[in-house]
Parts: sequence; structure tokens; C-alpha cells
Amino acid sequence: MTAELLSSFGTMLSPGVLALLVLGTVLGVVFGAIPGLNGGMLVALSLPLTFGWHPLTAIALLIGQYVGSIAGGLISATLLNIPGSPSNMMTTLDAMPMARRGQAVRALQLGIVASFFGGLVSWLALVFLSPPLATFALRFGPPEYFALVLSAMALIATLSAGSLTRGLLAGALGMIAALPGLDQVTAQTRLTFGFGQMAGGFELLAVLIGIFAVSQLISDARPQRTAEIITLAKGSRSIRISDFVRQKWNLLRSSLIGTWVGILPGVGGSVGSIMAYASARSMSRTPEQFGKGSEEGVLASESANNATIGGAIIPMITMGIPGSIIDVILIAALTVHDIRPGPLLFQSNPEVVYGFMSSLLLANIVMVVFMLVALRWLARLMTVPKSVLVPTLLVCCILGTYAVNNRLFDVWVMLAFGLVGLAFRGLKLPIAPFVIGFILTPIAEVNLRSALIANEGDWTIFFTRPIAGVFMVLAILFLLAPLAGYLRKRLGSRSAAPT
Repeated sequence: MTAELLSSFGTMLSPGVLALLVLGTVLGVVFGAIPGLNGGMLVALSLPLTFGWHPLTAIALLIGQYVGSIAGGLISATLLNIPGSPSNMMTTLDAMPMARRGQAVRALQLGIVASFFGGLVSWLALVFLSPPLATFALRFGPPEYFALVLSAMALIATLSAGSLTRGLLAGALGMIAALPGLDQVTAQTRLTFGFGQMAGGFELLAVLIGIFAVSQLISDARPQRTAEIITLAKGSRSIRISDFVRQKWNLLRSSLIGTWVGILPGVGGSVGSIMAYASARSMSRTPEQFGKGSEEGVLASESANNATIGGAIIPMITMGIPGSIIDVILIAALTVHDIRPGPLLFQSNPEVVYGFMSSLLLANIVMVVFMLVALRWLARLMTVPKSVLVPTLLVCCILGTYAVNNRLFDVWVMLAFGLVGLAFRGLKLPIAPFVIGFILTPIAEVNLRSALIANEGDWTIFFTRPIAGVFMVLAILFLLAPLAGYLRKRLGSRSAAPT
């Protein structure tokens, strides 16, 4: 493994590939810093550009954007009290109070270095956990794959937006959207409604750009209240190595929490940062300072949310299960290059696996250097007018979608799913279960039907095979957990009521 990893670093450090990795990281930081823009939008917009590229070149650009966008959200969270991404939500609680006390530079520097530390820990997890997990996944047959996908979708629906009902509804709608097109078992078209363009189903890229980028752009086009902007005061106390030595256990614990949460399919960086923040507060000697400008809170939140990136890549490359929304787009990028993520990826395309590993570490190094050097310039991004950004990015969405198949039909699909995404935002339905349901449904359907055909319709195969049985039980537990919590709360309120 060492030789392959070193060879991959050599490829990534070649001038052309390294330039694209740096460009991707810088663009990711910029998109993450500007409120209303996000990494999912940037990666989806960039995907059409990579069609003719070598897979490792595409990975360098997209991983750079991934890392940069998560770290860049720290800037708007600190200076505007607006999280650049959901994973930066907890950062606002302490970074903004620090900025109001004239410590904006210090808050940003602490967050940047913490992000790098979290990325480093998750990179180590990616390097050492991926090979054994892929070897274990080689034992999977159709029953195991179906049970795994089912448990992943149940977990995503349970944790999304804190509502099981909304998560299940969004996931079911994503599954329905994946049904039109060619039946992969019978090779017959279905649900095309007479449109020949739908024989292949909805184009994945059109759906992703529509529901992520277009819906966000439409939402941002509406007039919004001007937010308070904190400027970077000169003379703020700079960070020192001793600041991080004192917080070494907080950083390590938060990074491990973020990595573990990232491995869970579709959970996302926001859950990781919340858990790390809560853990840091419970173990702090000064918990009363949290929410009032605590440096411990900033370090915990930022190290955890960046650590989820490496954690999320682990299930993607080893089992083909996206660990986050951006990983869905990365799977689409691999599919475009005729590469299927999963346990066989280590045998069929090992250079791709090690490309993810090397680019993740390099992107984190570029991120920390660029953000520390260009901090004051990045702060000026808070004043970029939406009247310039929105129409420019909308044109990019249209051109990028049309370029895939040179079909105007895909543009209409993109716009339609843009409206779907806008409706989801208005109804407070989580987008993650929809998108992950859309991409995992074909995998689940093929493996379900293959398992039933091979076993003459005997559905007990999903429970009698040990690995499949474990995943099926987990799926049931994931779905019952919120119900058990609800019943416990109701019984508790009744017992507390006066008689």
C-alpha cells in the first residue's frame, strides 16, 4: 500500500494536476465563504468540465473543492453569523461573539488550523480503515448489498432534519424519481410517459444541479435582510502553538467524532459538529463560556466538520454508499469515467483509491496555507452582491447541464428539479434523503430482485444470511428508534402531570 500511495502523491504533485487541486481548493474556499453558495453547488457545476479528463485529474479538482468549501464556511460564520454550510452552524455560537470582541482574526485562525487538524485525522482513518473495510465488503452478495442500502437509507431518513416522517417522505420521493427509464432486470422501459428522452431515466447531473444549485440560486434571488458584517480589526492576538497544545484532547476527540459520524452514510458534517461541540462543552472546565466566545467551541466545531470529509469518503470508495451529499456527486464523477465505486475498486482501479487519499491530504495542506495567507482578502467576499453572482451561476448551470448530452430536455429536467428543491426548502423537507434515495434506489432494486430470483422468491434470505441479517435488524432499529423516543417522552410527560 505504501508504494501505491507514494506513487499517487507523485501524480498529484505533477504541475498540471497540482494546479487544478490548488484551483479547486481556492474556489471551494470562496464558494464556502459567500453566503448562499456551497460546496455541493460548486462540485455539481464543475462535474461537466471533467468529462474528458483523466480520473485522477478530476479527483484532484473535486476533492479540493470539497475540502475548501467546508473550511470556507468558517468565514461567513465568524463575520456574518451566517454558517457557510450546515456543518458550520455550531461555529457561529462562539466565533461571532469572539469577532464582536475584536478577536475576529484569532477566531478565524483557530478555526482554520482546527479544520486542518480534523482533516489530517480523517485522512489517517481513510488510509488505514479503507483497505480492511473493502476486503470485508468483498463477502457481500445481492442480499447483503440490499440490506446495507436499506439500513443506510433508514439511517439517513431517521437523522435528516430531525423528523422521521419528513426524512422518509423525501427518501420515498427520491426513489420514485429514480424509477423512470430502463428496467435493469427485464431491459424494458417504464414510466417514460411517451417521452423517448426518458428511456435512460432522468440524467443524474441534471437532477443534482437542479436540486442543489438552481433551487439555491432561486432562493437567493429574493430580497434578503442585510446582515451585520464584522471587520477584521488590526492588532488582534495571533495564534500560537501553545493554544493548540492546551486543546490537544479537545481537538483529537472532536476530530475522531467527526470522522466516525462521516462514516455513517448521509449523516453529514452538521451532526458531527453538534456532537463534538456538545462533548467539548460537557468535558470543559469552563462550560459557561460556550456560546459567549469560547475558543474550545470553535476548535471542536471546525475540527469535527472537516473530519467528516475523510470519514464520508470511506463508505463511498469501499461500498459505493455515499457518506454525504457531495459524495453523491463524486460517485457521479466516477460513473462518468466508467468507474464503479465499491469493494472491487481496490482491485480494478487502485490508482483511483489512492488518488482520493493523496488529494485529500494535499487539499488540506493547500487549504490551511491559502486561508491563513489570504484571510483579509477572503473577508472582503462578504460584500459581493447577489445581483452579480446569481445570474452568472444560473448561466453556468444551464451550460453545464446541456453539455452532458447536448439535449435541451436535460435543461428542462434541471429547471424542474430546481423547483422541486425550492419546494423542499419551503416545506422544510430534507434534500439529502431525496438525493441519496435517487442514487441508491437502482442499486437496491437490482440486488433485491437478483436475490429473490436466485432464491426462488424466498425473502427470508435477507434474515438468514448473517451479514444481511445484521443490516436488516439495524434498518429496523433505525426506524424504531425515533418512535421509541417519542413514546418515552409521552410516558414521561404523563407521569410528570399532576393527578
